[in-house]
Amino acid sequence: MPIATVNPATGETLRTFEAMDEEEIERRLQLAEATFRTYRTTSFAERARRMQRAAGLLDDDQQEIARTITCEMGKPVAQARAEAAKCAKAMRWYAEHAQELLADEEPAAADVKDSGAVRALVRYRPLGPVLAVMPWNFPLWQVVRFAAPALMAGNVGLLKHASNVPQTALYLEDLFHRAGFPEGCFQTLLIGSGAVDEVLRDERVRAATLTGSEPAGRAVASTAGEMVKKTVLELGGSDPFVVMPSADLDRAARVAVTARVQNNGQSCIAAKRFIVHTDVYDAFTERFVAGMRALRMGDPMEEDTDIGPLSSERGRADLEELVDDARRGGARVLCGGERPEGPGWYYPPTVLGGVTREMRIHREEAFGPVATLYRAQDLDEAILIANDTSFGLSSNVWTRDEEEVDRFVRDLEAGGVYVNGMTASHPAFPFGGVKRSGYGRELSGHGIREFCNITTVWHGA
Repeated sequence: MPIATVNPATGETLRTFEAMDEEEIERRLQLAEATFRTYRTTSFAERARRMQRAAGLLDDDQQEIARTITCEMGKPVAQARAEAAKCAKAMRWYAEHAQELLADEEPAAADVKDSGAVRALVRYRPLGPVLAVMPWNFPLWQVVRFAAPALMAGNVGLLKHASNVPQTALYLEDLFHRAGFPEGCFQTLLIGSGAVDEVLRDERVRAATLTGSEPAGRAVASTAGEMVKKTVLELGGSDPFVVMPSADLDRAARVAVTARVQNNGQSCIAAKRFIVHTDVYDAFTERFVAGMRALRMGDPMEEDTDIGPLSSERGRADLEELVDDARRGGARVLCGGERPEGPGWYYPPTVLGGVTREMRIHREEAFGPVATLYRAQDLDEAILIANDTSFGLSSNVWTRDEEEVDRFVRDLEAGGVYVNGMTASHPAFPFGGVKRSGYGRELSGHGIREFCNITTVWHGA
């Protein structure tokens, strides 16, 4: 895949970039290693000043970088601005909280005495250069939610971004440099996916984080396992959105539309499978389908656009194949389902009813604005359907019955359970999944400690 900006609203190639050669990659690896030796000794206060500066610069650049994001991957420009604002918020959060999150921990006095020590503590130390392999769907946020904690912990970052967002990738390197971070603290590697394995095998790279597809995750995890390197993986999702009889149906249906079509439906944590109790199935479906039909699809640079194009022609073709397979299997298309005429890689908001386990869309992640509806006879069946997936990223449940809430929290196989609301990442809360959605956590204190050497310090008499 070429490294290029291709406008998904028109299909026009706007800029192309040459992949870095081996000499340039080596230069950047050397720089990362050399920078880490000194950067790791900087104070939290010094790192925080730079991170706060980066947040301020990002605020200043919000309009311009939002247009770049929209031009490269197609999300509505208002959503791109919101993504930039969210990144600045996360930068400030880690600048303010990193020192306390990584403060030395002192074991209980009785345990210290029992160990024969006069003093003991646990200290969090940075690992070194961390390779981040990142996707195009949230081209700022996916990177910043790694970079902000990693840099605040004293690590340095190497970014291999998706090949269709090169300008956003280069902007991120420039942003951290302008904020005062040393030159080698955060570097973008303009390389294809085929070059990732060699970089990851390099001894100077100490760990890796990947957000992306299952195949990409397996490849990185396999190499990292062979090289005995720490990894964090955030892979696909097919999140359930469960609606029970006690739910506020009007609000649930409104939120369901947003939860499905955020980012043009191209989000791992977007709700994709809508599991509705039979008592309210018809009422919810009527509201939900009406909301999906009302969305405005069009030019993502226009402020009132709800749905822009998918990021690539291949992505649209993959989505169409899932819908066509479901249709052949007997699913009912309640709205959408047909490719529009004209340029760009658009696909309309689509709702499918009557989905069965035999259909591909039941087993595979639909990366676009396509929702599947399921009817559940009771709470137990709702949980069975929700867990009937190889993914386990997050989940949404709508009920005002506290006993039902307890059951969902206990039994849903997911990294998050959002009650009467849609899944959304926040810097204060851990984010990640189970099963084939990956392992490890990003954000919060859990995320900043993922790439730390958790060190026991023991003092004898």
